[in-house]
Amino acid sequence: MKGFIMLKLHHIMAALAACLLPGLAAAQEAVSLDERVNGIFADYTGWYVGFIFAPFPGTDFSWIALWLVVGAVVFTVYFGAIQFSGFVHSIRLVKGDYSDPNDAGEVSHFQALTTALSGTVGLGNIAGVAVAVSIGGAGATFWMIVAGLFGMATKFTECTLGVKYRNEHPDGSVSGGPMYYMVKGFKERGLPLGGAMAVVFSIFTILGALGGGNMFQANQAHAQISTVVGDYPGWITGVVLALLTFAVIAGGLKSIARVTEKIVPFMGIFYVLVSLLILLINYDQILWAFGQIIEGAFTGLGVVGGFTGALIQGFRRAAFSNEAGIGSAAIAHAAVRTKEPVTEGYVALLEPFIDTVVICTMTALVIVISGVLAQDPATGLYIWNAELGRITTAGDVSGVALTSAAYATAFSWFPVLLMVAVVLFAFSTMISWSYYGLKAWTYLFGEGAVKELIFKIIFCLFIVIGAAASLGPVIDFSDAMLFSMAIVNIIALYFLMPIVKRELHSYRRRLRSGEIVKQPK
Repeated sequence: MKGFIMLKLHHIMAALAACLLPGLAAAQEAVSLDERVNGIFADYTGWYVGFIFAPFPGTDFSWIALWLVVGAVVFTVYFGAIQFSGFVHSIRLVKGDYSDPNDAGEVSHFQALTTALSGTVGLGNIAGVAVAVSIGGAGATFWMIVAGLFGMATKFTECTLGVKYRNEHPDGSVSGGPMYYMVKGFKERGLPLGGAMAVVFSIFTILGALGGGNMFQANQAHAQISTVVGDYPGWITGVVLALLTFAVIAGGLKSIARVTEKIVPFMGIFYVLVSLLILLINYDQILWAFGQIIEGAFTGLGVVGGFTGALIQGFRRAAFSNEAGIGSAAIAHAAVRTKEPVTEGYVALLEPFIDTVVICTMTALVIVISGVLAQDPATGLYIWNAELGRITTAGDVSGVALTSAAYATAFSWFPVLLMVAVVLFAFSTMISWSYYGLKAWTYLFGEGAVKELIFKIIFCLFIVIGAAASLGPVIDFSDAMLFSMAIVNIIALYFLMPIVKRELHSYRRRLRSGEIVKQPK
């Protein structure tokens, strides 16, 4: 089965290359090429995209988002709300209080955290939140926070397993992630189908990495640059990003970690500081904004669907933003230097908190306070635009443009800074997803410098294609692949969570007894 699927994957890659690469050499044919590729993907994969993002029967709630949220609630209950009881210990681990430099692995707890965060903190925090709030109103923010808090338990579960079942190579490098715990964990428990699930997960990861983790990022980075500096050929942006990306990923995970540990804190702190500055300028509206969020969470404030509409949009944005349950983070965290798998589970639970509870909430608060969402002054309800299917906004904009407009109400120059943020977000996401895709690639085709180089070159070519072309259905399909990862991954987590509980109890017992002690600085 593995050989058959790999052959099919080769055929898919060859077909994509045959269709896409000629467009780079002939700009005049780009439009017809885009249309041809879009037509092929829409005809043959549209049904699958529709299935993945279809609403749960009888609701407007995407079943895949519900799949992620239900999993998060299950893990929260099963592990006794680990995201709250273990939060302080997580901070201590990130600080390096219990880190032993002699442990196997490639990167520190902090580097693993920033590498994984660079794959999740991105355009979803800027554009995705604006979409959620413009459809679900201020109340969507409340449910986004709730879902983010629950998602912390999912990250704890998958990243603990990622370290426990990783492969440690003689040269000190590490390979880990869901494909490894599916095989090893299922074998340990005497369960069937672990190998088949690992192959399917790896294929989803490769295709998702090339699209949602690559082409979409390059495409949106070019779009934001063009709005500031004026229109110019997308392939120029693509080539620059591809060269920068290759320069980083050619050095492997350690090189990626060195870059992300600088970029992620910088862009995260930069974005939060600007948000806080706007909130301070409008300090007299902060309590009002929180009132809107709480009231909107349970009434909808005129949003179509009311309470349900706000809940759906908040849960959907959180699930799609922090990637808890997707399995991608487990690949990055598997490379950490530690002999205690649970420690990285503790560290990983901080991701949804930073990504969703902090950064997404900042974006939502600024949008609410800025006044770009139209409200009826007499009733206080949002003014719904039935034609567009969302709240009426200043300038009738949505997505990243709405976020830009909200921040520009305080700083006219913010769109330029937003351009820098979008490019940094896109770049960091691409280098992280290159690693996720690479590990899935090497799982299918084997380790080796030549095999790894082939994937890295393919990945960088797709950056150019993504920036130069308008391949909507291709990107839609790759996004569906990202969330298809969650189907396989969460099934595996359900079967393997007793192993995580055993690891957690052992670790806590040894921590209380003093067997595990802080490392001297």
